[in-house]
Formats: sequence, structure tokens, C-alpha cells
Amino acid sequence: MPHYLFRASYTPEAWADFVKNPQNRREAIRPLIAEQGGTLESFYFAFGPDDIFLTCELPSDSAAATIAIAVGAAGFLSSLSTTVLMTAEEAEEAMRLAAQVKSITPPGQVRQAAGV
Repeated sequence: MPHYLFRASYTPEAWADFVKNPQNRREAIRPLIAEQGGTLESFYFAFGPDDIFLTCELPSDSAAATIAIAVGAAGFLSSLSTTVLMTAEEAEEAMRLAAQVKSITPPGQVRQAAGV
């Protein structure tokens, strides 16, 4: 099953709510991921431009998009990004397949028809 990394930042209003009512957001997001047929693998708060990082396993890109859209529409995040992750084995297979690609045309060059 595909893996995804979600990175997000909370709005100042959300942080003000957390100060008034501290809560474990990992347990808040877990049911949403489960509804889409996935499992939460990790959830971390962080310092810096992103406030949270979470990884999960989901059945499809559509399931990941559903989560991103639903959470984004709730209005308590100032930013949200989703990254599809690959295992080392999946990346190695992609490298093998890339070695077989013969039809790349570099930028600025026009591909010529065979025999011309």
C-alpha cells in the first residue's frame, strides 16, 4: 500500500486554541485516516516552518487527496502539503525502469522523425 508524508502548519488561531485546550492531535487524525482505509504510522510536532509531520499508509492517491482536502477545508491550517513516499525497493525498481527509457529529448532540442 502506498505511503504518504503530510506536512502542515497551524494557524495562529489554532495555536491559541491549543494553549487554552491542549490536545493530542494524533488521536484526532487517526480516525480520518482509518475512514480512508489507511493506518497512521507516525505523527510528530516540529519546530520551524512546518508544525506537524505525519506519515501514513493509504490505499490510493485519491484517499490521500480526500484527507488533504477535508483537513484543508476545516480552516485550522495555514499550509498543508502531501508527498508520495517510496520504499528503497520501489525506488530501486524505478531506477531500473528509468534505465530502459530511450525516448528522452533534452530541453531546447526538437525530436527528429526517424530517417530524417
